[in-house]
Amino acid sequence: SSDAAADKPKTSSTAPSGTAPVQSGFAHDEQGAQSAAANYAVTLGSTGMFNVDSRHSIVDAIYTPTAAAKLQGAMDSAYSADFLSKLGLDANGNPPKGSSFVSRTIPVGTKVEQYSDASAKVSVWYMGLIGMSGKSSTDPVTTTWKTWTFDLEWVNDDWKIVADTQKEGPAPLPGDDRASRFDEISKAVEEYGGFTYAR
Repeated sequence: SSDAAADKPKTSSTAPSGTAPVQSGFAHDEQGAQSAAANYAVTLGSTGMFNVDSRHSIVDAIYTPTAAAKLQGAMDSAYSADFLSKLGLDANGNPPKGSSFVSRTIPVGTKVEQYSDASAKVSVWYMGLIGMSGKSSTDPVTTTWKTWTFDLEWVNDDWKIVADTQKEGPAPLPGDDRASRFDEISKAVEEYGGFTYAR
């Protein structure tokens, strides 16, 4: 029936840039809080965070207004031209011609640490991909394993971030996969868009 279709999350294609629109309107329950946390981890781990305009939009969209106001300046300092330069990016967060910058968060699972109607604490265990894929890259794409914990608040009929912290691991033993050449990674980044909806 059409009612069943209406209950399904709306999906959209995602540009390889990772600057897809942030999902909003999560359910007011534990699963909705988990969905919000997983999606916010994906968004905060995207290449959109490396450009000042898209970063400001992202932070305003997913943090509470109070948290966003406090964070914007700190985020601008963290994503300084010097920091971007160390990653091989220009001051606008763009990679050199012929290279692809990769920054993606891939949630493995979520866990509700605390929950009430007004607030929730949700941890997201994730694998991250970050680095520059290009012939002259000195910072190739590598994987990281981390846990991102979000303190969420129910504000204006949606879950928004009040605060968040990250810690290393848990990290599984690396497999014996052969590392791909930079051109294979670049091609994959171009062909496989990131996700805008998880869980």
